[in-house]
Parts: sequence; C-alpha cells; structure tokens
Amino acid sequence: MGIVQVSSSMVMDISTADKERGLIDSPEELDAGALFVLQSRGSWVHCGCHLTTSIVGPVIFSLPFALALLGWVPGVVCVAMAALVTFYAYNLLSAVLEHHAQKGKRLLRFRDMATHILGPGWGMFFVGPLQFAICFGAVIGCTLLGGQSLKFIYLLYQPNGRMQLYQFIIIFSTVPLILAQTPSFHSLRHINLVSLLLCLVYSICVTAGSIYIGKSKDAPFRDYSMNGSQLNKVFGAFNGISIIATTFASGIIPEIQATIAAPVKGKMLKGLCMCYGVIISTFFSVAISGYWAFGNQSMGTILSNFMGDDEKPLLPTWFLLMTNIFTLMQLTAITLVSKTSFVQII
Repeated sequence: MGIVQVSSSMVMDISTADKERGLIDSPEELDAGALFVLQSRGSWVHCGCHLTTSIVGPVIFSLPFALALLGWVPGVVCVAMAALVTFYAYNLLSAVLEHHAQKGKRLLRFRDMATHILGPGWGMFFVGPLQFAICFGAVIGCTLLGGQSLKFIYLLYQPNGRMQLYQFIIIFSTVPLILAQTPSFHSLRHINLVSLLLCLVYSICVTAGSIYIGKSKDAPFRDYSMNGSQLNKVFGAFNGISIIATTFASGIIPEIQATIAAPVKGKMLKGLCMCYGVIISTFFSVAISGYWAFGNQSMGTILSNFMGDDEKPLLPTWFLLMTNIFTLMQLTAITLVSKTSFVQII
C-alpha cells in the first residue's frame, strides 16, 4: 500500500472545499485506495443510493424463512429491532466521522478509522484484512448468485438444457468486470440509483406474487406453528436471528460518507433516512407476505416456494422471469459496490 504519484487531473477531482478546510491529507500523501474513494462531490441523495445498494439485496428473499424459524411476533419484532439498532449504529458511526472531520481529519475508510483511533497496527493487520475478506466473499457470493439466477432463467425455457452452472457464472461475471472500470465510488451514483429502483420493483413483485398465491385456489396449506423438538426450535431461532442480522449488516459508512461534498454535517443522516425508508418498505413487505402465504413451509428463498412442490410454477412463467431479471440486474450493482470497497482496501 505505497504512496502514489498524483497527476494534476487527479488532484482536481479531490474536493477543493475539503482541501481548504484541511479535512483530508494532501493528495501526495494519499494512497491509491484513498484516491479511488475520494471524489467528494456527492449529495445526500447519492449517499442514500449507495447505502441502499450496500444493504438491500436479494438476501431479503430469505426473510420469510427467518420468520418461519421464529414465529410471527418474535420474527417481526426481531426485524424491527434490527432496523432500529443498525440505524442507530450507522448514524452513530457517521457522527464520529463528522466529529473527526470537524477536528481536521477526514477519515475515508474503516482502515483509516482503525489506524487513527487504535493505531497503525490495527488498521494494517486486523481491520484491513477483515474488511478485505468480507468484501472478497461478497464479490464471490454475488457472482455465484448471479450465475444461479441466470441458470434459473435458462431452465424456465429450457428445462432439459445442458448448460452448466459455471458457464452462467462466467457469463454473469463479465458484466461487473466491464462496469468495474469506474474511476471512483462517486461514479457509481447513477448505477446505484437504478439499483434502488430495482430493489423496490422486485420487492413489489415478490409481495404481489405471495399475495396472489395465498389467495389462489391452489394456495398451499398454511401452518404457522414451529415444528421440531425444543432443541431444534432453539437452534432454529438462532439461525433466524443470524439471517435477519446478516440482511442489515452491510453498510460501508466511511467509504460512502467520503463521497459527500463538504460540509458533510447532516447529509449522512438524510441519506440514512432515505435508505431506511426503502428498507422498511421492502424488508417488511417481503417477510410478512411470504410468511403469510407459506407459513412454516417457507424455504431458504421465497423464489423456491414460487416453483411449487412438483416443480410446477405457482406463478406465470413471465412473472418469474421478470422478477429474476430485476434481481439479476441489482446483483450486478451490489457486486460493483463490494468490488469498489475491495479496491479501496488495497
């Protein structure tokens, strides 16, 4: 992680307001990862789009399964508590970053925070590798999930098709590979706006599909009791809580806040409110409608329930195709955000 030589054009990309206020190091002292993230020209709307893409994703399709492991009241309470706790934690972290910025040190990444607060050893050898592993895993996971979504679409029209999963993974990975040639995190603002709209659309599709199935004559028998022994229920509850916690714990606050134009005070809170407005409308609608329609038969992803027990879809093929295409497109944006954080670390 050496220091890089900065051209005059790259220096111009760094916010003049930040340099005048002394909130960042001089360009010559910034490493390549810091220069990648630091184009401080974004608004709170851009911030909200970045945050929404980093948190809201197809993982919400597992929320009905989490409710099936917890039951109606504990499940809904856990989702609500997770929203409140993470909103408070993200806002608190943002306030800490604002405080350091006002004191003359704008921190751009988690690694920078650890270095400034705990010392260089923590940033270099603990927080950096940990975030590296998380972002690397997210990129791999999104790529695999994108390949699976492509294969699902393929099998809808070619049930006996011979193409293998690895071929779809290769096809999907070429798209984020091309889009990854972005000059900065701020450059993703338009892609992340589309991503925000896509997550709203496919959440509406999943909610409408669940309600349609629940009210149809072929509606599955709904049982909201929790099956299994007491021990299985306990472990199932922990599993459900971990699923809910995972869906919320993806915000990359320092890197996103670094894209906001100075002064940053109050802008991150507006972005968080925008993000959590989307979270409340998508998380609760998908979780409640999916669990209502399928009860304790909810699978790991609600899309599997839509296929039916005998592999005969409970929804029209075009509807499933449309939902998966929207999901696939948003996965591309999530992969880009994870990749961007990955690049910033190194």
